[in-house]
Amino acid sequence: MAILYNDTEKIFSLNTKNTTYQMKVDSYGYLLHLYYGKSINSSMEYMLLYFDRSGFSGNPYIVGNDRTYSLDVLPQEFPVQGTGDYRSVALVVREETGCCDCDLHYKGHRIIDGKYSLKGLPAAYSSKKAQTLEIMLEDCRMNLEVRLLYGVLEDCDIITRSVKVKNNGKQTIYIEKISSVCLDFLYGNYDVITFYGRHAMERNVNRAAVSHGKHCIGSRRGTSSHQYNPFVILTEETATETYGECYGASFVYSGSFLAEFECDQYDQTRFLMGLSDELFSYQLETGDEFYAPEVILSHTSMGLNRLSKNFHNCIREHICRGKYKDKIRPVLINSWEACYFDFNGKTLCQLADQAAELGIELLVLDDGWFGERNDDNSSLGDWYVNEKKLGMGLAELSEKIHKKGLLFGIWIEPEMVSENSNLYRSHPEWTLQVPGKKPVRGRNQLVLDFSNPEVVQYMFESISSVLNQTVINYVKWDMNRSIANIYSSSSKYQGKVLYDYMLGVYSLLERLTDTFPDILWESCSGGGGRFDMGMLYYTPQIWCSDNTDAIDRVRIQYGTSFGYPLSVTGSHVSAAPNHQTGRVTCMDTRGCVAMTGAFGYELNLANITEEDKNSIKKQVKTYHKLAPLLQQGDYYRLSNPFKDEIGAWIVVDEKKEKALLSVVFLNVHGNLPVVYIKLQGLDSTKNYKNTENKKVYHGSALMQYGFPISVSHGEYPSVQILFEKV
Repeated sequence: MAILYNDTEKIFSLNTKNTTYQMKVDSYGYLLHLYYGKSINSSMEYMLLYFDRSGFSGNPYIVGNDRTYSLDVLPQEFPVQGTGDYRSVALVVREETGCCDCDLHYKGHRIIDGKYSLKGLPAAYSSKKAQTLEIMLEDCRMNLEVRLLYGVLEDCDIITRSVKVKNNGKQTIYIEKISSVCLDFLYGNYDVITFYGRHAMERNVNRAAVSHGKHCIGSRRGTSSHQYNPFVILTEETATETYGECYGASFVYSGSFLAEFECDQYDQTRFLMGLSDELFSYQLETGDEFYAPEVILSHTSMGLNRLSKNFHNCIREHICRGKYKDKIRPVLINSWEACYFDFNGKTLCQLADQAAELGIELLVLDDGWFGERNDDNSSLGDWYVNEKKLGMGLAELSEKIHKKGLLFGIWIEPEMVSENSNLYRSHPEWTLQVPGKKPVRGRNQLVLDFSNPEVVQYMFESISSVLNQTVINYVKWDMNRSIANIYSSSSKYQGKVLYDYMLGVYSLLERLTDTFPDILWESCSGGGGRFDMGMLYYTPQIWCSDNTDAIDRVRIQYGTSFGYPLSVTGSHVSAAPNHQTGRVTCMDTRGCVAMTGAFGYELNLANITEEDKNSIKKQVKTYHKLAPLLQQGDYYRLSNPFKDEIGAWIVVDEKKEKALLSVVFLNVHGNLPVVYIKLQGLDSTKNYKNTENKKVYHGSALMQYGFPISVSHGEYPSVQILFEKV
C-alpha cells in the first residue's frame, strides 16, 4: 500500500518507490509534519522536541498551561492564520467582520484507491497504481471545512497536494490567501533554485542560499509569466547534478502564483506554494466550495538530474493527455518568421511546395489570417477567415496544402480582443476593464473576460466554427499580454476574477480538445510566458520562447529542462542573422539546438541557400530517426551554459542502448583546447560505438573519465554524436 495509517500513533506514511512522506495528528488535533525524504520504515516523531523556548511564541488555549507547546516552532502540514504561528501561513480566511482568525483541527480521513481530480482545474492523473489520502480538518467556530488532498504516484516518486475549502457556516467568508502545499524542515542549510527571465529570455537559472527572513518569487500578471516560472527546487547546499538531497515543486496552474521560502528564528525552513495573495480575495457563501490548484512534489537524494527525470516522467505519463501524448510530432514550418503579416494564399502554397521538397510535414499559418488583420492593431476576436487577403477560403487553402502532402495548422489568440474589432464594438462589456477608467493596453489589445461563462461560450462557438470549416491538424493557442485591469462587469466580487478567469480558460481548452481530439494543440504566451503544467494538461507542447537564436536557446532550454521534458518544448530552426538577436550561427548548430524539443522551422525557405536546403533535408531525416529517443529518452545536463563555454547534454533511451550527445560551443577562441565531457546515463558494464567513426568505448570510461571534443574553428560550432551499445 502506498498510503499507511497507524491508528495507535495516528501517523500517516505516504510511500513512493524511493521516498516517504510522513505526518501525525497530535493529541490536540493539530496536523504536524514529520518527514519527507528517502524511504524509511519507522516513525519520525522522535524528531519533535517540546520545551519552553519563549521567543514570544504563543501557546494555543487548548494546551492549558503547557508552555512547551507552540505552533510557532512546530512543523505543520497546513499552517493557518490565528494559531500563534508568526511564520508565513498557508491559509488566511477573513470573516464579514474583518476578523482573520482560524483554528483547524483533525476531523477524519479517507484513503481511496486512484488519484483524486479537481473540479474545473487540471491535475495529475493515473491509469496505473495510485492512491489518494483525504484529511478532513475543521474550524468549529466558523463551521469551516478544509480537506487536504494527497495523491501518491509511486512509479515516478511523485506526491501531489491540493486543498478543498467549504463554507458550512451561516456567514459569508473570504479566502485571502491559500497555498496548496507547505513543507517544514526542522534543520539544514538549503539553496533555492528558481527560474527567472523576461520575454525572449525565459527560465534563466538562479541558485541562492535560503537565509534568515523570507524570499519570494511569483507572478501577479494573471499568467504564470516570463518573469518567474512556477517550478522551484530546494536543495541541500552541496547538491549537484548527480549528488544530494533535492526537493522540487511544480504548480499545476497558469495564472498568478506565489512561492515562499523562509528561515525562521530557530533556523527552521518553511516552503509554501500556491495562488498569489495579491489581487485575490475569494468569496464563499454558505455551502460554497473552493479548490486550490495542485502542486506536484518530488524528492530525490541523487541530485538534480534525477529530480528532473522524476518530473519529466510525471509530465509525460500523468499530465499530458490525448492523441499526441506519446505520438511523434510532425516536423513543422511556421509562417511567422517566414513572412509575418505579408502573405496570401499563393505565397503560402509556394512555402508549402518548398517545405514538401525538404521533407517538412506540417505548415502552420500564424497570425494574420482572420478578420481584417494586416498588423497587430486590429481584428482579435473576429475569428472569421479574411478571404480577401488569402484570395480563397480557409477550406480551399487547407485542401491545397494537404494535396501537397503536408498537414495544415493555424494560430489563434482566443483570450484577447482588439478595440478595432467587430466583437469589441458589439460587446465592450466583455473585456476586463474598470468602468470610467481608460484601460491599460498590451500589444495594443485588451483581455476578454473569461470569468464570464457567456464569453467562454461565444469563443467556443467562434473557434469551433473555424475548425469545422475544413481539416485542421494543428492549432497554436497564444496569449500576448499580461492582465492589468481586474474588473469584470459580470462578477459581484472582483477578488475572485483572476481565479475564475483561469477556470474559464481551462473550460474552453477542455471543450475544444474534447471536441477536436485529432488536432495537435500547442500553447504559447509570447513564447514561454505560460510554460507550466496547467497548460500541458491540455496541450502536449508549448512554444518555448519567441527567441529562436540558437545560442540563447541553449540557455533557455537548459533552464526549461530542470522541470519539463524535451517532448513538450517547442523549438525551431530560424534564419541567420537571427531576427531577435542578429547573431549568425551555422545551420548545423541551429538544427542541433532545435532538435532538443518538438522540432520545426521558422524561416523563409525561398531565401536560403542550396547548401542550407540540403542541411534541412539531412536534419529532417535525422530527426525522424532520433525522434523516439529524443521524445521518450532520459535527458541529462552535462554542462552549465550560464557558466561554462559549452552547452552539452545527452539523451539516453530506457534500455541504455542508444545515446545522443549534443555539444554547442558558446564562445570560440584561437587555438581552442580540447573539451572533455563526462557522459551520464549509460550502462557502465557495456561498450558503446560512435556511429560516426565506428570507434568503441566502454560505458564506465565515458562516464568516469569523459569523452574528448575538439573543433578547429567556425562560428558557434556544434557536435552531435550517436552512441549505440555494442
